[in-house]
Amino acid sequence: MTGAAPTSTLDGWARSPFTGAGRTYDCYEKGSGPGVVLIPELPGITPEVLGLAEHLVGEGFTVVVPSPFGVPEKEGTPGYTLRTVARICVSAEFRAFAVDAKRPITGFLRAVAADLNTRTPGAGVGVIGMCFTGGFALATAVDDAVLASVVSQPAAPFPLGKARQADPGLSSGELDQVAARADSAGFCALGLRFSEDPNSPRPRFDSLRQRLGDAFEVIELDSSPGNPGGFSPRAHSVLTSEVRDTPGHPALLARARVVQFLHRHLADSRI
Repeated sequence: MTGAAPTSTLDGWARSPFTGAGRTYDCYEKGSGPGVVLIPELPGITPEVLGLAEHLVGEGFTVVVPSPFGVPEKEGTPGYTLRTVARICVSAEFRAFAVDAKRPITGFLRAVAADLNTRTPGAGVGVIGMCFTGGFALATAVDDAVLASVVSQPAAPFPLGKARQADPGLSSGELDQVAARADSAGFCALGLRFSEDPNSPRPRFDSLRQRLGDAFEVIELDSSPGNPGGFSPRAHSVLTSEVRDTPGHPALLARARVVQFLHRHLADSRI
């Protein structure tokens, strides 16, 4: 696949520390309109993650990007990513390998979402999680402040063995609460993955679809050999590094669907 993914910088973003659930991390905010919490993928707030964040701002959202790991604006080189993964693996707040796990970091993220909800229009906010943080976006939805979650290539727990591959990325208790909200309160989720991505296995999506039913929309991009999008079998990051600003590009269309999904469920009058 030729070309490069959209990137951006932190120019114009307001940085401030935020404390929630006993943890404090910097958060970056920009934009106006309905609120969206964008949780970065590994290894952190890379230029590609900022490219997505800037696109969401341009689409009319107030975007908050927490920084629970990594160095903001730093390029996601293999060495940097491996160092970040090593830190994540031994951190009790992320519980990288635990099945049926309630991850402490999600308490902080719920607090970020609840705070953003008090300051933005509409009845609630959206949350986007990607890669290691994909399931975190769903875990935030135990709270009424979150109306829509985008679960992009969820990779936690790291999928070693069948039990972890099928694990939905949040505890059974949290999933029960989210499923109840999907049944009674109109909560919806959107999941994205590449068809051949072993780091975000299909059984994980099957588990979520079994519990959430029609409230969980799935977009699976073809990354099989010879696929029309030109994706590598190793393609992983649907909304960031695999996006190309080419009309009709499959990942670009997936990003557009995410924007539409968020506008619709956050009750933006333009959709």
